[in-house]
This record gives sequence, structure tokens and C-alpha cells, in this order.
Amino acid sequence: MLDADQWQQVVGQAVRAPSIHNTQPWLFAATGDRLDVRLDPGRALPAIDPTRRQQVVSCGVAVHFAVVALAALGHAGEAELVPDPADPDHLATIRVTGAREPSAAERELAGAIARRHTDRLPFLDRPVPTGLVDELQAEIGRDGVWLKPVSREDEEAATVFLLGQVEQLEQRDPAYLAELHAWTRTDPTASDGVPVAALPEGDRSRRPSNWLVRDFVADPGAARPPAPAAADDEPPPSVEHPAVLLLGTMSDDRAGWLQAGQALGRLLLRVTVAGLAASPLTQALDQPWARNRLSHRLALVGHPQMLLRLGYPAGEAVASGRRPVAEVLRVD
Repeated sequence: MLDADQWQQVVGQAVRAPSIHNTQPWLFAATGDRLDVRLDPGRALPAIDPTRRQQVVSCGVAVHFAVVALAALGHAGEAELVPDPADPDHLATIRVTGAREPSAAERELAGAIARRHTDRLPFLDRPVPTGLVDELQAEIGRDGVWLKPVSREDEEAATVFLLGQVEQLEQRDPAYLAELHAWTRTDPTASDGVPVAALPEGDRSRRPSNWLVRDFVADPGAARPPAPAAADDEPPPSVEHPAVLLLGTMSDDRAGWLQAGQALGRLLLRVTVAGLAASPLTQALDQPWARNRLSHRLALVGHPQMLLRLGYPAGEAVASGRRPVAEVLRVD
């Protein structure tokens, strides 16, 4: 049975999970050998995530990080996904099933939790190893979860077009923009939201990539500052070579969303250990019509839950703040 200090350590790792707009939409309750994970009803995003699908996926990542943290402390943990129509915000229960010596691989994965950061800046022009993508497919492709590289020319073109289309539509939606600005932070000490320092600067049209990251603007009344003009003899910027991966499930309910989140957590730690970084391309999945269109254009069997851009970081990513553990954890 874990004591309060140990549960605080575990939840301190779990809350480092990424979440849409860094809303951190989770609450935890620890009792003896179990940790219950709930969706925080006060952190909804009605404009961008009306069903709370993306926030439930985020909670699934936190569940996986908690299990990894338990393993590093020498405790075997099993996650039971328990969304119940009578209590839909109770998402999962993690039970400690015994003590055991953590392996070197488990310690390495736990160490990657603190190093993992969403990186929205351009990646290096270094291709992601095909072998790593194959390994991820084999590791993720179980328990009703699949991982598909978006690598064929026609698939990439269709996905890039849809990303741009949704981004343009969302940037014209006042409710979306208000929500976006509400979660953009100019204070570097903020405990939630997306820090301005983590966002790409300048004219996004000059970004050496087809893949549009979500366009945050700190001041809704101000235009993004233009990038400096390039000199005539200045060489063109290096073009990044991200791997773009689509993760999905066979079911499209809260249990499926949690499964997707657990698989996403496993993927993010594996790629962090390999020296890579990731950022979401979730505009294409924000709206039901866009998800349906992506499924049709890529001839998917199942439901897309997360679209990721993966590559080698060009520098140190800026970390987003986290809510204090005492704010999200109750220990009985």
C-alpha cells in the first residue's frame, strides 16, 4: 500500500502528460492501493472539444504516465478503464498489484516523462528512422489501437489540405478564437495554458514545412509580427522531414478515447527516449465533419483520435506550466 508521499510522486509524474491547450483536465483520488482518475468538469473547451474527446484522450496519457511512475517506484500497476453512464467523469482506476524491481527500460521510460515536451518549432532536416516507426506500429498496434504513418503522397496531400481548411475556418470562428486566447499565456510562471514562448514566431508562410501547427496568437487584437525579410543571397531554410502518424481506435466512446490516450503516452515516452519530439496536428480532428472527411480520404477502418508530427528537435523546447499536485490530488 502506498502512502501519501508516494502517491504525490506518482501524480506529480502523471500531470506532466500533454493535454489540449494544456488545460490539464484531470483530478485524482488515492486510497490505499488504488488511484481513481476523473475528468475535471471545470476545464471544458466547448468550442474546440464539445464532446470532451480530446480531453479524455489527454487523461488517458496521464493514466499511462502514472502506471510508468509506479513501475519506476517498484510497484506493479494495472489500469482499469471504467467510464460509466451513471458517473461518466470517472474515467479509470489504477490498482497497485504488487511490488517488484523495476527494469532498466522502465526506469528509462519514467525518466523520459520529465524530458518530454510538445515542440511546435521546426524540426531538423533529418528523417525519422523507418525502423523506429515500424517498432512503434508493432508496439502500439494492440488492444484496439492502431498507428498509421501518413507517408504516401496522396495521403499527405489530402491531410495537409484538410489541416489548412480547418485552420482557416476555425480562425474565423469568434468562439474558437476566444477560447484559444483564454488559454494562451504571456506569464512564463503560469500553471496552465500554452506559453507564448513555446510558439513559432514570424510569418507561418515561410515555415519550411507543409504541416501547419495550430496558430495561437497571444493578443486577439494584434497581428503576428512578420518574419525578417530574407536577403537575396540567403539560402532557403532547411526543410524539416517529420514523420506524421495517425493514431486511432476501433471504438469511438470514452473507453476508446482512453485507450488512445494510453497508447499515445506509450508512444511519446518511446520517442523521447529515442531523442525525438512531437507536436499535435489536431485541427484536422477538432470537428466531427473533419474527422469523417479524413477517415474517408485515407480509407481508414476505425476512428482517428490523434494526428502527430514527429521529428528531431532543433533546440530545447519550452516547458508548459503544471497545476500543483495538491490542487488535483485528494489522498484519503
